[in-house]
Amino acid sequence: MFTRLTAAAALVALSAGVASAQSTTTTTTAPADKPAASGTATTAGKDMKEWQAAPLAKTSLAQAITTAEGKEAGGRAIDADFELADGKNPAHYSIKVVYPDGKLVEHGVNADTGELYKSENQPIERYFTRLKPADFNNAKTSLKDALAIAEQKAGGGKAYEAEVEREGNAVEYEISVAMPDGSKEIKVGPDGVAKAD
Repeated sequence: MFTRLTAAAALVALSAGVASAQSTTTTTTAPADKPAASGTATTAGKDMKEWQAAPLAKTSLAQAITTAEGKEAGGRAIDADFELADGKNPAHYSIKVVYPDGKLVEHGVNADTGELYKSENQPIERYFTRLKPADFNNAKTSLKDALAIAEQKAGGGKAYEAEVEREGNAVEYEISVAMPDGSKEIKVGPDGVAKAD
């Protein structure tokens, strides 16, 4: 009887071993140039590019712009960049806001918490030699509107960077949208019409 139980136990163990040897486990890993996404934007690996880390941010670029514009009445965001965490800053959005009196302030908004954590006055001439505060204030399309237009034109994805340029007598936005396989550049004109770059 003991021999039969031992033989039965051995047969079960052998069957389980054969079954596990026959089953395969598939593990998907990101290619070397596309690290696997995990955590938050602040804890994203240093080997990640901005377009890879930006989708991990708990705060969207549009939310960060709302926070920055809300710091002081009359402000209008004109430029925004997602920046990876470094030694002294968390992953954040750097938002440039121009005010009706011509003052330009660069605000830092934490990409994970959405909190404004720094503000610095900047000379507008340093960034925009051909654009004046009135050009931004007269623009029919705001930067936040341009972000939504660009994300829709890209077919999804998450806007993480926006630059402003002069288009004739008006402003034009160039928006970078993080897509699953890279970054897509979309231009949004003063009339709100988007075109892929």
